Amino acid sequence: MSFPERNTEAVKLAATNYWQQLKHDWPTAVPGLVLPGLGNILVFYVPPLIVAKILVAFSNDPHPGASSLLPYVLWFTGLWLIGEVLWRIAMLCLSRAEVRGMERLYQQAMEYLFARDQAFFNDNFAGSLTKKVVGYGSRYVDVMDTLAFSVTSSLIPVFFAGFVLWGYSPWLVVALLAMMVIAALVAIPLIKRRAKLVAVREAASNVMAGNVADTISNMTTVRSFAQETYEGRRHASRVKDHAQKMLKSWDYNTLRIEIALSPFFVLTNVVGLTIALALSSNGALNVEAIFVSFSYFVQISGFMWKFNQIYRNLESSLTDAAQFTELLIEQPRVTDASDVKSLKPVKGLIEFMDVSFQYSDSAGRHLFQDLNLKINEGEKVALVGHSGGGKTTITTLLLRFMDIEAGKILIDGQDISKVPQRQLRASIAYVPQDTSLFHRSLADNIRYGKLDAADDEMLKAAKLSHAHDFIKELPKAYETLVGERGVKLSGGQRQRIAIARAILKDAPILVLDEATSALDSESEKVIQDALWKLMEGKTTIAIAHRLSTISRMDRIVVLDEGRIAQQGTHKQLLEKGGIYAELWAHQSGGFLED
Repeated sequence: MSFPERNTEAVKLAATNYWQQLKHDWPTAVPGLVLPGLGNILVFYVPPLIVAKILVAFSNDPHPGASSLLPYVLWFTGLWLIGEVLWRIAMLCLSRAEVRGMERLYQQAMEYLFARDQAFFNDNFAGSLTKKVVGYGSRYVDVMDTLAFSVTSSLIPVFFAGFVLWGYSPWLVVALLAMMVIAALVAIPLIKRRAKLVAVREAASNVMAGNVADTISNMTTVRSFAQETYEGRRHASRVKDHAQKMLKSWDYNTLRIEIALSPFFVLTNVVGLTIALALSSNGALNVEAIFVSFSYFVQISGFMWKFNQIYRNLESSLTDAAQFTELLIEQPRVTDASDVKSLKPVKGLIEFMDVSFQYSDSAGRHLFQDLNLKINEGEKVALVGHSGGGKTTITTLLLRFMDIEAGKILIDGQDISKVPQRQLRASIAYVPQDTSLFHRSLADNIRYGKLDAADDEMLKAAKLSHAHDFIKELPKAYETLVGERGVKLSGGQRQRIAIARAILKDAPILVLDEATSALDSESEKVIQDALWKLMEGKTTIAIAHRLSTISRMDRIVVLDEGRIAQQGTHKQLLEKGGIYAELWAHQSGGFLED
């Protein structure tokens, strides 16, 4: 699907989703949309009728008394007050509909993101996604405001004016409609062209936002390599690209659309006045009707002039929202099956049966072909081998962050592709190599393994992971905020928090992906004891480049370019020689003995 087609579909999807929100809140949305139009009728379209009456009164009596003018003054005052009340009621109703709709859209956006597979987040900037989510929710308010304060507030009075003008002469209505239709026929093709320019502009805006977020999240790297100038140039190029595309869309509006529509503002008034005067010469219209007709033509031609700006606002809002809905067009690659069944209580038997897997990158590399691996309940298995051999991919597939091409992965005989993803992952405690924490308190981060954990449970997990030792030294202890992604903590401290989470989760299957890689040798010795306690009674898969950390495992599986090259105990593999023995020799046996 080409970019214009994809963007058009995304805009339609954004408009559909916004329409669903409007329908959901119709008891407050409808008054919010309709009352401004009624208020404008009272404030702008009824007064010309009153002024026309005053003109007639003056023509009959050039010196009317105050008593004869007082009713008109009271009418003006009353209409203004009623119109103001209608506007206040409209704004109260509209604000409630907007806030509720925006709230649901933000929640909907997060649910959409939760449904995406891991590859989606690997391929998209966090900053760009954040901007798209914020735009998706906030632009609903802009769309509703434009509809209420620019569209319906102008269109409803147009119908009122049409009714009044029809009473004077149908030719006035025919002329007005003709001018509006011709103006629309001229504007629509130009507006469609501008929509493409706006879509390109918004895409450039998201690239710029994503680059800013990427640079900020890697600021330590930028400074340590003294690359502020380079990053500044990269940012400047993206800012310039966005600015050029913004100017292009604005210039198109100024030099093409507004120039094409500006004659209709004058022509509409000229045509209306000409027809009114022609009808009056035949005695079909009096002075009162001429004044009202011309006043209405001026008002409506003003709306025609604003139409471009109104459409521009709606277009900008929907195009910005479409930056998010465009993500929804492509379905997630990892989804729950239509015949999904609840995962039965897990004991821990894991089986990879004839598994084939191919990377989804441009190279399309095959990693596994007919891989078979069985891990018994309660067995502790280590995965070792050179980088790129498939160690982390096995754990990724087990967690269903990606789907296999062929074969099956079973847990206790249950195909993991046939059970809910959340239930599957709830049965696995995962300690990643690169531990990422929330910008929340240490207590909140540890409790992420079990949200309803009592304080004593949380403290026990922290002590077992040896996180308590450094936490108690902090000024705010467990209430300390850790910074975005946990940047206020060292790598080793973050890993201890991750281990504490896993201890608290107490899942039947444990996956350790370089769980102690950020620890020094002395700290690792201490935490190894905690890990062995954590492994008790659990099926464990551990990945480690430090072979000393896995030498006590029940079985060691050596992976080489996606195939199982060797497997056995530490002692058996050393006796056999080969890849494992070579790796062990290079590391001199891991820790030095005291």
